[in-house]
Amino acid sequence: MRWTHWVNFPILTIMIWSGMLIYWSNDVYSITLFGHTYFKFFPQGFYDYFHFSKRLSEGMAFHFLFMWFFALNGIIYVLYTIISGSWRELLPQRKSFKEAWLVLLHDLHIRKMAPPQNKYNAAQRIAYTAIIVMGFGSLITGLAIYKPVQFATITWLCGGYHLARILHFALTIGYVFFFLIHIVQVILAGWNNFRSVISGFEIVNEQAKPVITPTPAEDGK
Repeated sequence: MRWTHWVNFPILTIMIWSGMLIYWSNDVYSITLFGHTYFKFFPQGFYDYFHFSKRLSEGMAFHFLFMWFFALNGIIYVLYTIISGSWRELLPQRKSFKEAWLVLLHDLHIRKMAPPQNKYNAAQRIAYTAIIVMGFGSLITGLAIYKPVQFATITWLCGGYHLARILHFALTIGYVFFFLIHIVQVILAGWNNFRSVISGFEIVNEQAKPVITPTPAEDGK
C-alpha cells in the first residue's frame, strides 16, 4: 500500500501538469452569471508563469502515456486492498460521517477529545475511499474525452463529451484540494507519522516506569 501511495504521487503530478498543457488550448471554464464572468480558470498570467502556453502536443504525449501507469497503479492498489482484507479498515461505516465531524472539530481545536479510531479515523475513511472513487472517475471520463467515438458507450454514460470533460476537470481540481489538505494533515501529525508512511513503523521512546517501593505500613511491617 505504501508503494502504490508513493508511486501515485509523481504519476498524478505529471498527469495534472500535462493536463494543464492540454487545457491551455481550450480554457473555456469560468464562473459566469448573467453574462458577467466572476472567475476564470486560468488567467493568461498563470500560463505564462508556469510556461504552459503552446505545449499542447507535449501535454498530450505525457498525459496519454502516464494514464496507463496511473490506471495500473490504481488497479494494483484496489486488488491488494481487496485480497488483503484492508478494505474493512478503509471503507466508511454508518457512524463514520458523524465521527468525521467530531474529527474536524478536534483538528480545529474546538473539541478536546478525538473520537476513537483504529488504523484510520472516520474522516480518513471517507477521504481515502473518495479518492479511490475519484481515480476511477478520472479514468472513465478520461477515456470518454480521449476516444469519444471508439468509447461511445462510456461517453454516453458520462453524459456526453462536454459533461465528461467538465467532470474530468472538476476531479482534477478535487485532487489539488485533497493534496493540499493531505499535506497539512501530515505536517500536523508530525515527523514520526510521516516516517511511518515511508518505513512502515514508528519509533516510540519508552520511558522507564517509576518503581514504587511499598512503605512499612503498606507491606504489613
